[in-house]
Amino acid sequence: MSLSDHPKAYGTAAVAVAFVAGVCVTLGFKDLYPDLQRRYEQGSSRRAAPATAVARRRQSTASTATTSSTARRRRSSFFWAPVRLEDHESPPSSVPPAAGSAAASSAEPPPIAHGIEATIGNTPLVEIRSLSAATGRTILAKAEFLNGAGNSPKDRVALNLIREAEAAGLLVPGRGDTIYEGTSGSTGISLATLARAMGYRAHICMSDDQSVEKAQLLHHLGATVERVPVAPITDPGHFVNRARSRAREHCAAADAAADKATASRGFFADQFESAANYRAHQGTTGPEILAQTGGEIDAFVAGAGTGGTVTGVAKYLKEDAGLRRSVRVVVADPHGSGLYNKVKYGVMYSHTEKEGTRRRTQVDSVVEGIGMNRLTAVLAEGLDLIDDAVAVSDEQAERMGRWLVEKDGIFVGSSSCVNCVAAVATALTLPEGSRVVTVLCDSGARHLSKFWKNIAEAGLEEQEDADEDLLKILGLEKKD
Repeated sequence: MSLSDHPKAYGTAAVAVAFVAGVCVTLGFKDLYPDLQRRYEQGSSRRAAPATAVARRRQSTASTATTSSTARRRRSSFFWAPVRLEDHESPPSSVPPAAGSAAASSAEPPPIAHGIEATIGNTPLVEIRSLSAATGRTILAKAEFLNGAGNSPKDRVALNLIREAEAAGLLVPGRGDTIYEGTSGSTGISLATLARAMGYRAHICMSDDQSVEKAQLLHHLGATVERVPVAPITDPGHFVNRARSRAREHCAAADAAADKATASRGFFADQFESAANYRAHQGTTGPEILAQTGGEIDAFVAGAGTGGTVTGVAKYLKEDAGLRRSVRVVVADPHGSGLYNKVKYGVMYSHTEKEGTRRRTQVDSVVEGIGMNRLTAVLAEGLDLIDDAVAVSDEQAERMGRWLVEKDGIFVGSSSCVNCVAAVATALTLPEGSRVVTVLCDSGARHLSKFWKNIAEAGLEEQEDADEDLLKILGLEKKD
């Protein structure tokens, strides 16, 4: 029997062939026209408003529940309407999803960090909302207390100091080498943590006016802690000079050993003079800030203890990124430091040094970690990139500490509070809508016995500011 015996079979076969061809054309539509699909997705992403994005996520959730085998579905009606593509995936966003949200719970977890040193860097950039509201400018803070080793920006410096020393053959892991450093606390904590993790010992020299909890923490981290009386940098007993001497003694013992090749050696980290200090921030902190702000930054404000943070970030923003004319770099300087006058007038001088007031073992400020009365090699490298300085009193720093806790739930140390006061003062000199970035250095838990004790004794924790006027509390005024 042939088709000629049944003429209707010709029509049936033709319909079947047409149907199969239609299915093939429909399924192969994207493959035949990839540019059309790509243009659709790009246009859809550009047109998506926040409300549309929410609707799209809801639509995606519904689609996922009914079709688990695919994340994107395409519909077409071959006969009665043009092909219509539906994107059931939310477009990628540079803003991380809110904690506890559906997007956050389904987000891919970060990869495994191999060693504590892998947790350093990529800290969040946080808007301090109360400061933005008080100034009419956006004030952002790099949350450096969230670095994973020593919980401060010194993690970056310590890691780079060790890595550059290893590259130069000055440190060999597992040989028993010891890292020596003179520090006010934070760098020592970072070095002590990383030393243990990377196969070294740590010997930290610090002045005896630093908070007790820092010395205790260093001890618990396995470091040898040597506390020395406060002395000028010209004195051999100054904590930095003491650390240098200890490293030299260790190296001399190694040179005198019978087997010099295997004898452990001492390495003086020398954070105040080593270029590895500012290079750590030039290579990491600066690029992170530029990326996180999308290049929209008008000022960077930071204190200077060694000068590494302000120098490194300034060198990246102004030299590497080419923003010399558009970004202002401002130093936040505490009471008793001469850096304000160095930047403003070219002379390293503090009013506390004037005749009749200077004391040999003078402790001028409750602020720890920043401020200096000498020009370090690290700061000298970036001094010409600093545009301005803001002097901050102890009282202003203390009031800022309480304000941040009350208004933003931010509990930080003295240097962070100085930075925030200076950020507010700098913001008031800029046009409304400007963006100012500063640094939150470490947690207030490291400043309980000094800075926060002073706040409590001053009665600031019980004091309520009825007018809620931050500028009035800090003694600042808006400028035209």
